[in-house]
Amino acid sequence: MPLTDTAVRQAKPEDKGYSLSDSAGLSLFVATNGSKAWHFRFKWQEQQPRISLGIYPDISLKDARTRRNQARTITFPDASDPVAEQVQLWD
Repeated sequence: MPLTDTAVRQAKPEDKGYSLSDSAGLSLFVATNGSKAWHFRFKWQEQQPRISLGIYPDISLKDARTRRNQARTITFPDASDPVAEQVQLWD
């Protein structure tokens, strides 16, 4: 089930960091110190790299979904590393 704004806001830290899945590779990582970060995992050359989409609450759920959708449309040259390329996406 996709995340809601309420679920994201109310996510509390635990003894170990954990992720809350949204949809289509988007997840919210909740660290032990309470910080929250958006991640996007996708398939690329037989791997499943993960890129950071930003920190919550600076990046809202809606904005994280928009960034995920933008990242899904990018095609990388064969030799290019999508994780390294992420710096150019949102700076």
